[in-house]
Amino acid sequence: MLDKLDIARALREMGMLLQIKGENPYRARAYETGADALEELTDDLGELIKARKLTDIRGVGAALAAQIAELYQTGRSEQLEKLRADLPRGVLELSRVPGMTLKRIKALHEALGVGSVEELKQACLTGKVRGVKGFGAKIESSLLEGIHRHETHDERVLLVDALELAAPLLAHMRGCEATGQADLAGGIRRWEETVAELDVVAATDDAAQVVDWFARFPRVAEVEARDEARCTVRFSGGLRGELLCVPPRYYAAALHHRTGAPAYLSALGALARELGFTLDERGLLRGSKRLSVKTEEDLYRHLGLPYIAPELREGAEDLVAAATRDSGDDELIEEGDIQGMVHCHTVYSDGKNTIEEMALEAEAMGMKYITITDHSPAAHYAGGVGLDRLKQQWDEIARVQERVSVKLLRGTESDILESGSLDYPDAILEQFDVIIASIHSRMKMDADQMTRRLVNAMKQPVFKIWGHALGRLIQRREPFACHVEEVLDAVAESRAAVEVNGDPYRLDMQPRWIKEARKRGIRFVISTDAHSTNALHNLRFGVGTARRGGLRRGEVLNALGPAAFKKAVRPAA
Repeated sequence: MLDKLDIARALREMGMLLQIKGENPYRARAYETGADALEELTDDLGELIKARKLTDIRGVGAALAAQIAELYQTGRSEQLEKLRADLPRGVLELSRVPGMTLKRIKALHEALGVGSVEELKQACLTGKVRGVKGFGAKIESSLLEGIHRHETHDERVLLVDALELAAPLLAHMRGCEATGQADLAGGIRRWEETVAELDVVAATDDAAQVVDWFARFPRVAEVEARDEARCTVRFSGGLRGELLCVPPRYYAAALHHRTGAPAYLSALGALARELGFTLDERGLLRGSKRLSVKTEEDLYRHLGLPYIAPELREGAEDLVAAATRDSGDDELIEEGDIQGMVHCHTVYSDGKNTIEEMALEAEAMGMKYITITDHSPAAHYAGGVGLDRLKQQWDEIARVQERVSVKLLRGTESDILESGSLDYPDAILEQFDVIIASIHSRMKMDADQMTRRLVNAMKQPVFKIWGHALGRLIQRREPFACHVEEVLDAVAESRAAVEVNGDPYRLDMQPRWIKEARKRGIRFVISTDAHSTNALHNLRFGVGTARRGGLRRGEVLNALGPAAFKKAVRPAA
C-alpha cells in the first residue's frame, strides 16, 4: 500500500511519460492535476477510496480515481508499468536534455544502450554518437551543448512550474493562525523566467509556530535546516524553499530585502550610505536610529526615490532609470491595461480550439478584440493555412463575429522565409488585419546570415509584428544567433513592432532587449501565442516579462482599443 505522496509521484511520472510519448497534453496534464490534489489532500485517502468518493476531489475524474485506487491498494499501476516498458530506460532524465527527442532517445538506446545523461555525455565525448545512423558530428556537438545547458539549469525550474507550487504554498502559509502577513519574495516575485527557490517572508509574533507550519506543508520532502525564525526545505520535485519570519514592524523591509537581486541591493545600499543611511534586512538606520518602514513605498521615500516595482529590482541600471524617470511618464504596463488578445491559433493550424471557442474565452476575460493568427503555408508541420483554406477561415471569422461581441481580427503568423520575405503573396498579406512575422525554420544560420534575413523581413512594406523574436525555448533551445541591435535598428526604421511573447516556455523577447528596443522608440504587443483557450490565461507571463523590460502602457499597442489597434497594425500602408 502506497501513501498519498508516493501515489502523487507515480501520477506525475505517468503524466511526464505521456508527454514524452506525444499523447494528448490534456490527458497528461490531468495526471499532474491529480498529483497536486493528492498532495494537498487533508482527508483520509483510504476512507475516500472505501466510500468511493475519490471523484469528490477537485480535478479527479473516474479514470484517475481508478488509477489512484489501484496504486493505493496494490502498490503498483499496470498503466505506469506499460508506459515504462514502452519507453527506453532513463527516458525521463534524457528527455530533459535539450535536443533529445523521443526518436533520438530510442535510437541511442538501441544502438549504444544509452540510458542516462552521464552515459549520453560519455558517448558524445568518445565520438560514438556521430557513428549512429541519423546523427553525425554536428548533432553530437549540439547534444553536448544541450547536456551542458541541462547541467547548468538543473537546479532551476520554469517560472510557470514554480508558480504552480507557490500558489498552494502561499495559501498554506496564510492559513496559519500565527501568520499576520505572508508573501513570496525572491526571483518569483521579480517574475524571473526560471527560479532556483521559493522565498517566503512571514510577519508573526510566534515564529516557532510559523516555522513548524511551513515544514508541515504537504509537498515538503525534506527539511534541510531550521531555527527559531528560518526554515529551508526541499519540495517533492527538487525545488528548494526558504522561509524567513520577522516581527510585523519589520515585514515590509524584510520583504523588500528578500525580493531584490544581489546586484540591485548592493547598488541601493551604496546609495543609502551616500545619503547617510544603513540599509539592512530590517529597513533603514540613520546612525543608531531606525526609521519607520511600514511599506516598501516608505523605504523608497526615505531615499528620495519613486517606488520601484519588484520586476525592476535586478541591477544598478534600474536605480538609475527610476531616479531619472519623468514623473509624467505612464506607469508600468499592467494586465488590466490589455484590451486585446494578440497571436492566437485555432484548429485551422496547430491550435486545440475553434475560432468561436477562442473568441468566447477572450470575451469572458473582458477582452475587446482577438486576433486569429494561424500559421502560414510554409509551416506545413503545424498545419499552415494554404490559400485554398484561407477564404474558408475568413468566412468562418465573419460568421462567428455575428455571434460574439468581442471584435475578431483576421491575421496570420507568417513565416519569415530564408530570404527574409514573408510567406503568402503581397496581395494576400495586405488583406489581413494583423501580421505576426516569425522564424520557425533554418535557425542554425550564422549571425550575419540571420541578421540579413531579419532585417530584410522588417523592411517588407507591410506592417508586421516580430514574433517570438529570437526563437528560444527556455532551458530547451538557446536564442538563435543574430546581431540583435542591428535588427532593432531596422525595426525602428520600418513599419514594424515587437512581440513580447507570453508563452511561459518562450518569454521572448528578453528584458535586456526590450530595454534596447525602448531606447529606439519601438512599439510592442504583449501576446499569449495561445494554442488553446487555457493558454489565453498566460497573458500574465507576457505582462510580467514586459514589466521586467520597463514597458509602459503607452508603448503597448494592444493596450489600445479595437479601432486604434487595427489602425496601428494595418498591413497595407
